[in-house]
Amino acid sequence: MLVHICCSVDSHYFLQKLQADYPNERLIGYFYDPNIHPYSEYYLRLLDVRRSCKLLGIELIEGEYDYEGWIDAVRGLENEPEKGSRCSVCFDRRFEVTAQKAVELSQTSFTSTLLTSPKKSLKQLKVSGDMLAQRYNIKFITPDYRKASGTQEQNIIAKESKLYRQDYCGCLYGLTMQRDQQNKLADELFSPISRQIQPESIEARVKLYEKRIELEESGIEYRIIKERFYNWRILQGWLKVNKNVVASHFLPYSTLKKTYTRGRIEYQVGALHYLGRDEVKFISLDNYNNIAKTNYKSVKELIYNPPNFEDETNLREKILNSPYDISTIVVVDNIPSQKVEIYLDAKRYEDVRDRLIILP
Repeated sequence: MLVHICCSVDSHYFLQKLQADYPNERLIGYFYDPNIHPYSEYYLRLLDVRRSCKLLGIELIEGEYDYEGWIDAVRGLENEPEKGSRCSVCFDRRFEVTAQKAVELSQTSFTSTLLTSPKKSLKQLKVSGDMLAQRYNIKFITPDYRKASGTQEQNIIAKESKLYRQDYCGCLYGLTMQRDQQNKLADELFSPISRQIQPESIEARVKLYEKRIELEESGIEYRIIKERFYNWRILQGWLKVNKNVVASHFLPYSTLKKTYTRGRIEYQVGALHYLGRDEVKFISLDNYNNIAKTNYKSVKELIYNPPNFEDETNLREKILNSPYDISTIVVVDNIPSQKVEIYLDAKRYEDVRDRLIILP
């Protein structure tokens, strides 16, 4: 039996139930999910599915990440709601490729872990699977493992097995709709030009779950805990001196009351130069290097290859001598003597993240 797998939270429970109900079947997992966006999220889910299948002793095959093909398939359905027409096309596409793979592997049946997802319509999934089963002369297995407190049991197993729990279905359109309804920033879609890994970004989660696998392979005990904190993202920022844009680097957690301010630097205290309004502070690259123990030759180099986020956050606190100051700090090659304009669209917001704790 070929089992289409969407994520570890659904598959870990579903596969164990299949192993119990179909003891004579050789189960093969098939991770085919080109709907998942961005790619880093796709990789993270695949990483956890690999771990799950390894724990259960099930072979796993990765399908093609044909994201552009998926985008073409759902074109015109971008604004459809969850469980709407876009989802039907998405299921049809993934189920058809799974059915084709099952025939290629000489399997007699196929199924999908989507059947156990509480966010999906069983009827919608069954219609799609049955249609393709008839087309390819193969069985589509549709067990209902949600009933009899199945969803609750699934959640307990996911927690006990320390699985990665994503908080959106997977596709770009579902994500943006969900975040709009939550009035929440879709920070999963941010990709800084600096390539600096942002707090609670998908890239940060990838590093955490890769580290988790390393610990398990080394036999080191750990725990993943939840932590509430203030997050930050910069959407856009620039500095103009005498109406010309100049290279500038905004330190993490820099914010403006409004997105725009202007003025002149009025005085200096230590390494910091103070604008006459909106609590804006400037620091030269030389002073940045001295305090951070770095050796950047230009602000442009700093922009494209900054220290990691935590180091810059610590640097910010060291410069200001305060953990609570959220003023804008701008790093420049040379402190401007002329009138400056600053545009900074940055968001600071409450968030929750996973932390990996190594146990004694």
